[in-house]
Amino acid sequence: MKVIYGVNKIRKFRKPVVALGVFDGVHRGHINILKGAVRKARSIKGTSMVLTFWPHPQKEKNLYSLEHRLRLISEIGIDVCVVINFNQKFADISAFDFVRNILFKKIHAHYVYVGRNFGFGKDAEGNYKTLIGLSKIYNFKVKAFKVINIKNKPVSSTYIRALIKKGKLAFARRLLTRPVSILGTVIKGISLARKLGFPTANINPHHEVIPPHGVYAVRVIFNDNKFNGICYIGSRPTFLSKSENVEVYIFNFNKNIYGKNLEIQFIKKIRDEKKFGSASVLVGQIKTDILTAKKNFPSLN
Repeated sequence: MKVIYGVNKIRKFRKPVVALGVFDGVHRGHINILKGAVRKARSIKGTSMVLTFWPHPQKEKNLYSLEHRLRLISEIGIDVCVVINFNQKFADISAFDFVRNILFKKIHAHYVYVGRNFGFGKDAEGNYKTLIGLSKIYNFKVKAFKVINIKNKPVSSTYIRALIKKGKLAFARRLLTRPVSILGTVIKGISLARKLGFPTANINPHHEVIPPHGVYAVRVIFNDNKFNGICYIGSRPTFLSKSENVEVYIFNFNKNIYGKNLEIQFIKKIRDEKKFGSASVLVGQIKTDILTAKKNFPSLN
């Protein structure tokens, strides 16, 4: 997938089919829109394109970082993704000018695919009905997707964020269509886990929503390869630490990965965070955690 930062760098593409939205989380509803755009572009021998925004227009905590979002969009088969810097200047553009100057003059959109709950233009004055009205002037077609409801709740990034924060990862997984995950960079820590006999990768998450404190069975993706392990999220109460840490112990892995990016997929929570009476008691618990992960998930052996 070709990624273009800024509308001024867009060159002409053949018959663009534009999926328009933030697509934070790339959840079940987003996937419908993106896959629809890919299918349409292929059927007309055109270009599937995503037009997205960073930072989040609603100034919310991101479900996924931009890099994480782009990875997932690329996996769906989109040809081109245009990332617009959502600053105050862009926020002040009217819905009409957005359609005329960007969708029409810059991109020459043939089709625009959008969710019915998407707002755009200054103060979110535009919606899918605005697009349909303007499409008659600027000669493109609009497909507006209904919001998906599960258990009488609309599938949205805001709802999924709330589920993750509450630790309801199984239901969040259902809305995402894949395990809850975070993308982060491996940084140097204080080597505490290594001293205990379990060298962990300390993760600096990329502006993403983090599950509650505890120990999780996880799948780790590094350089397109999948590994298994356990992840600890917490403040190390046994050692009277106060800072939040994200550490992952990868089974049967011994590589220098400082500065590398890992995606950590949360398969199942093993236990809550707990303060132990000594380091040796903690070591015994970690060994139990590893056995629990492997026992509950045979595929992790």
